[in-house]
Amino acid sequence: QVQLVESGGGLVQPGGSLRLSCAASRSISSIDTMGWYRQALGKQRESVAGFTSGGNTNYADSVKGRFTISRDNAKNTVYLQMNSLKPEDTAVYYCNARWGPGNVFTSWGQGTQVTVSS
Repeated sequence: QVQLVESGGGLVQPGGSLRLSCAASRSISSIDTMGWYRQALGKQRESVAGFTSGGNTNYADSVKGRFTISRDNAKNTVYLQMNSLKPEDTAVYYCNARWGPGNVFTSWGQGTQVTVSS
């Protein structure tokens, strides 16, 4: 099992930046599949950015070129650097980890609110 705690959300003006952090309760060096999701009010949760097996990264088309996912295994932390934020990026952002045979196990953080508004 692994517990995830997100932080770094807040209110930012359009064009601004935020860095989200996802701290894990144990080592994440063996967890290939970790990522960020978001859920806007009244909408379904969607994938934003993630690491896949082999160390590859993927991004939603809507955030490509603006968001960057990174990880520091020594700190058991995954980050999401968000630049050039837009009002449509407003959502609760969740961290996710998947592990085990066929990624059978999954864990979610409690989420952190990001609001982009002037």
